[in-house]
Amino acid sequence: MTATPPTTDVLVSTGWTLEHLDDPTVRLVEVDVDTTSYTQSHLPGAVGWDWTSQLADGVRRDIASREDFGLLLSRSGIGPDTTIVLYGDNNNWFAAWAYWQLKLYGHRDVRILDGGRRYWLDQGLALTVEVPRYPETGYELPAADLSLRAFRDDILPRLGDPELALVDVRSAPEFSGEVIAPPGMTETAQRGGHIPGAASIPWAQAVREDGTFRSADELAALYGAKGITPDRDVIAYCRIGERSSHTWFVLHELLGYRRVRNYDGSWTEWGSMVGVPIERGSDRR
Repeated sequence: MTATPPTTDVLVSTGWTLEHLDDPTVRLVEVDVDTTSYTQSHLPGAVGWDWTSQLADGVRRDIASREDFGLLLSRSGIGPDTTIVLYGDNNNWFAAWAYWQLKLYGHRDVRILDGGRRYWLDQGLALTVEVPRYPETGYELPAADLSLRAFRDDILPRLGDPELALVDVRSAPEFSGEVIAPPGMTETAQRGGHIPGAASIPWAQAVREDGTFRSADELAALYGAKGITPDRDVIAYCRIGERSSHTWFVLHELLGYRRVRNYDGSWTEWGSMVGVPIERGSDRR
């Protein structure tokens, strides 16, 4: 079975973005790992979303609710017909997480700025510190489409199922169990290792040195070599779901895999559950 080509233009270039800075039908949104970056500088007209408070519910350890997310979109001047262009630091980690959530809640036209914040800065393009204000839209979102999201119970009963392909997008030391989380990251788990049977394909292998995405042929070869193919049920995971959203974007949106989900509970959940199997060591495939 071959992948289905994407039906929309989900990546935009810096050139396209420059041409649409004043387009009222386009809303630029910055989402960074470093939540202070937006205040230091951002693209003209862009709004900033804080992933720690606006895209996550810290009490439920969950993504933002439909009501809260809809209010965020409304206050950002976004309606059902708005083209949303996301970008951020760390090669679009949390921009991809926001993209995935927008698709969960049914927003039609969402795109990512190829290369993200770093590429824009490297090109010396226009920046501002002015925070824009837009009229609220009263956007009401539909219920979440859970076909794009995986939960632990979608994985645990299927360990060893040849139809299921798990892709661990964390670093090699995290996968092996040498470390539980990258340095400086506070969200952690009780144990190190990976889900049994998972393939190790660190998210960063999908981008070039400048942060832009590799070609479709390169990406298909990268994932296909580890058995991550469109004829299987694919579930991506990382530590808290942001890096795996990046890989979900590559597989689902760039390569057109239809059967791919993001397990955002990821290792902070799996590595802390009592009695759940894990594996340690490198991926020898």
